[in-house]
Amino acid sequence: MPGHVAVVVPARDEEEWLPACLAAIDAARIHLLRTVPRVLVSVTVVLDRCTDRSEAAARSMPGVSVISGNFGSVGAARDAGVRFALARSRSLPQRTWVANTDADTLVPRDWLVSHHRLASTHDVVLGTVRPTLTADNAERFQLWSAAYMPDDGHHHIHGANLGVRGSTYEDIGGFGPLAQDEDVDLVHRAREAGARWTASGALRVTTSSRTVGRVPAGFSTYLEALGVRAG
Repeated sequence: MPGHVAVVVPARDEEEWLPACLAAIDAARIHLLRTVPRVLVSVTVVLDRCTDRSEAAARSMPGVSVISGNFGSVGAARDAGVRFALARSRSLPQRTWVANTDADTLVPRDWLVSHHRLASTHDVVLGTVRPTLTADNAERFQLWSAAYMPDDGHHHIHGANLGVRGSTYEDIGGFGPLAQDEDVDLVHRAREAGARWTASGALRVTTSSRTVGRVPAGFSTYLEALGVRAG
């Protein structure tokens, strides 16, 4: 079982979403500590070229570590956050679990408990996502629901819901400095290295349904394409 769970959240101009994102993570942190009292939990927000009040939003949550820089890509930002957390971990990399999510994402209360449980027998855990449903995107949401498989054994890879053992992360070189698909690249290298992995349908987060995102060809681009089909 991990002795340290490190949550890493990259953010680029996310002042609108960060407060709710971090509040949800904190609720999951408290629930994990009540369930597994001796585990340590850290939260690191990585600000990449932010021009809004994302830093103020991140620092408003007690206990959150904030690093800021011109990382140039989501892959580089994620990697900086993970390495920051691992360098400060009181546990060995083998006993440190990195739970990755995004600033426009809300995790459920049992999110970290589920990650911690799955980490006992796996090196990589792939969760699922669910976009927010609004009055403006009902048809797009229906198209997404029809195409998306959220069950155990699913084929999805989302940086917004991805867990990896610290030692596995270090062994495969971490997230590459990629502008997109850094999560897919990491998981493929982990599989090739023989990491134990699972795709859990029960591990689900809610993410923004916006169609203008922060990375090219990301989840928002996929939702935008569904909107074109719906139109």
